[in-house]
Amino acid sequence: MICAACLKRAPAYSKARAVLKYDEASREMILGYKHSDQTNRAPTFAQWMHRAGLNLINGCDIICPVPLHRQRLIRRRFNQSAMLARELSKLSGKPAILDLLIRKHHTRTQGGLSARARFRNVRGAFDINPTRAKLLEGTRVLLIDDVLTTGATVEACSKTLIDGGVQNVDVLTFSRVVRAANTTI
Repeated sequence: MICAACLKRAPAYSKARAVLKYDEASREMILGYKHSDQTNRAPTFAQWMHRAGLNLINGCDIICPVPLHRQRLIRRRFNQSAMLARELSKLSGKPAILDLLIRKHHTRTQGGLSARARFRNVRGAFDINPTRAKLLEGTRVLLIDDVLTTGATVEACSKTLIDGGVQNVDVLTFSRVVRAANTTI
């Protein structure tokens, strides 16, 4: 299903799929994984993502995680999206290139920001790792993240990949925020 906003301005990525709707239960699972060192959840989350996104996985050449800035990586000690990408690679046999994208600017965390602020926050924050640029021409990339909220982060990453020569970007996340539609006519 496509929302009206996407019809008005299509995203840079082709398709997006998530395993779970972001709600209280999935929030606890994700925050435990992301901020409480419950990294043992990555294989299970990846199995669920593999089942939900099999057609996207089969259609890609490369699996790529949303990168963390090195300062955040040092503080958190792991990139949750890279762990999911690595596990998906094991399950699918598709190569995961964990350093394909780099986060060149240390951005604020997206939590608590409005949709507009989220897009501004990540604008220009990503780049192609120059040592990996030659691998991209004409490829189909599956971008991995933990949560899709407004789409700002995956949009910025997708634009960077397309500008770098990627033919197609699809997105697979563990969870997606679903906003209630305004049904007033």
